[in-house]
Amino acid sequence: MKNETPPIPPGFEPHFRKSPLTDPWEPLYSRKSGSEIVLGLVADEQHTNARGFVHGGLISALADNAMGLSCALPRQGVGSLVTVSLNVDFLGVARQGQWLTFETGFVTTGRSLDFAQCFVMADGVACARANATFRALKAN
Repeated sequence: MKNETPPIPPGFEPHFRKSPLTDPWEPLYSRKSGSEIVLGLVADEQHTNARGFVHGGLISALADNAMGLSCALPRQGVGSLVTVSLNVDFLGVARQGQWLTFETGFVTTGRSLDFAQCFVMADGVACARANATFRALKAN
């Protein structure tokens, strides 16, 4: 008997931003929650390493994505944000079948630098924490 995919929580819709990096990880979901963009996904085989845990590279990339999108929300006329630094602390493991969210609960926007923190939750339990600094680039 095949495991059933858990239902997608209310408020999440297919992620609005596509990328060649994240295409193999679809379906990805997102929702706007106050001043943050929360990303979500059901961990599946394409998200895992050889041990069956969600790969740290995926966690790092999606945390970076969630923080960058959240930092961009309050900015008007910014061409883009680029990552200056990214640090990830792995607090536990996430496994296939779990619902993962990437929640940016802290954002400080400066003139040219933004700072953010993200918690990655697996079925509501923190499995990683990320901190990042972004530089705002002017629109061309």
